[in-house]
Amino acid sequence: MDVPPITVFGGSGFLGRRLVATLLAAGEPVRLVARHPDAVHFNDETRLQRVSADIADETAVAQAVAGSRAVINAVSLYVERAGQTFDAVHVRGAARVARAVRHAAVPRLLHLSGIGADPASPSAYVRARAQGEQAVRGEFQPATLIRPAALFGADDALLASLAMVTRLPVVPLFGRGDTRLQPVWVEDVARGLAILACRKAAPAPLYELGGGAVYRYRDLQRRVLTHLRRRRPLIPVPFPLWHGLAAGLGLLPSPPLTRDQVYLLQYDNIAAPDMPSFDELGILPRSVGEALPECLPIR
Repeated sequence: MDVPPITVFGGSGFLGRRLVATLLAAGEPVRLVARHPDAVHFNDETRLQRVSADIADETAVAQAVAGSRAVINAVSLYVERAGQTFDAVHVRGAARVARAVRHAAVPRLLHLSGIGADPASPSAYVRARAQGEQAVRGEFQPATLIRPAALFGADDALLASLAMVTRLPVVPLFGRGDTRLQPVWVEDVARGLAILACRKAAPAPLYELGGGAVYRYRDLQRRVLTHLRRRRPLIPVPFPLWHGLAAGLGLLPSPPLTRDQVYLLQYDNIAAPDMPSFDELGILPRSVGEALPECLPIR
């Protein structure tokens, strides 16, 4: 009898495509669900099914979930654009997936959120993440919530932005650069999700996944400068100035910086030590320092 697939919503995204590749490499049948499911290709696609669906479409989501043995929602939106809002993706869309899982009697749902999810946050993005967690649990109480720290990897947004500003004569810091970050390697998160989707034992209700080291923002920036063999002075810039700049840039169709992104760099983003994490999954997470050479080639 055919083994039911593991369905990955957002399977063509930064994390999703690594997750799909990890599952396929482990011999698992995978159903990749995305608005553009043909946007990414894999070495071995014999056990891969591609489904075009938008999480705003109730019928399409229900059809994509049907017959799955596990569902992983890795859909994410970091900047709101016309027709796409944090509420539509992280709250209503997440609830729609969870509701479909319940109706289809799928036994396992892994929902991707983020460390620091807080319904009282000044960041609309962070608030939506927290509201999405609540909506998912409201529709499917056994759902497992996965909160990774800021993701990094080849062709990421985090390291790419840190590298980009090193081309300036001076490198501006967010505040004094004291914010603590625990960036997590995207491949480690993909491995962890694959383990949770496949193993027989029921997962814990919530995991917080942080990388192998905690850095102050300024120290992370210094590591990137050293790796790229560049010398630049680091200049503190008060957060109110960053918020003012982001507010002005927000008038552009595709702003390079938003107030939500400023908020994310204003508060610590590290895994809680008392939460289930990589150690429960048998994974020793890599740090930015260990992975920099392969994630950020020197050109």
